[in-house]
Amino acid sequence: MLIVLSPAKSLDFTPAAPDVPLTTPQLKNDIAELAKVTVKLKRSDLKRLMDISDTLADLNYQRFQAFDPACDDGVQAAIAFDGDVYDGLDARSLDKHGLAFAQDRVRILSGLYGVLRPLDAIQPYRLEMGVRLKTKRGKSLYDFWRRQVAPTLNQALAELHAPTLVNLASQEYFGAVDAAQVAAPVVSCHFYEVKPGEAPKVISFYAKKARGMMARYAIDHRIDRAEGLKGFDVAGYAYQPGQSSESDWIFCRKHPLS
Repeated sequence: MLIVLSPAKSLDFTPAAPDVPLTTPQLKNDIAELAKVTVKLKRSDLKRLMDISDTLADLNYQRFQAFDPACDDGVQAAIAFDGDVYDGLDARSLDKHGLAFAQDRVRILSGLYGVLRPLDAIQPYRLEMGVRLKTKRGKSLYDFWRRQVAPTLNQALAELHAPTLVNLASQEYFGAVDAAQVAAPVVSCHFYEVKPGEAPKVISFYAKKARGMMARYAIDHRIDRAEGLKGFDVAGYAYQPGQSSESDWIFCRKHPLS
C-alpha cells in the first residue's frame, strides 16, 4: 500500500532533530527545468496565478529567486509542511522506525517537486498544482507533471508486496496522477461529518485533518495492505461498508460540535 497526500501552503522550517535523515527529491531534472520558469515570474505574475496578496506575492517572488534546484539542503517535506493534513500526521513526533515506514509508504504530491518522499529535503516555496503556468510541456502544471508522477509512484508500488495506491490527496493534487498509468488498484478515502437531521457532508477542515490522521494511523499500526485502513477509528471516524464502493471508501463520524 502506498498513500499519497497533498502538500500544504503553510510551512514550518524549524529544523528536525539532528538524527532525522534528509533525502534528495527524486525528480531533480524536472525540478530544475521548472525552476527555470518560476525564477522568471514577476510579483504580478504570482499574484495573478495563485490569487494571493501583494505580501504573499513578494514573499514567493523572493523564494523563487533564492530557489536552487541543485541544493540538497532543506527541511524534510513531511516536517516542513504545516497545515491541517500535517496537524493530523504530526510527523515531528514519529520515531526513527515510524519515519522509515513512512518513507516507504507515503508520497506527497507537489506543484514544484512533483512527488516527494516524507524525508526529502525541500526549500521554502508555494506553487499549487492547479496553477495554469505555461511551460514547454503545456499550459499548466498538470501538463508538466502528469507524465512523471504515475511512473514515479509505480516505482514505489513495485517494491511493495501488496500494491494499492491510497488517495488521501485533494482533487486538485490527485489530478496530476494519470490513474490509467498506475500499475495497481486505486482507492480514494472520503471523510464525512454527520449532524442530526442532516445529510452527511464533507467539511474541508475536518477532512484534511482526517487524511493526515489516517496516514498516521497507517504508520503507527504498520499497515501494509489497504484493507487494514478500514479499521481506522481515530477521532470517532468509522468505515461505512454500505456506502462505500471498491474504489471509494467512506468514513463517517458524529460532527464534533453537534
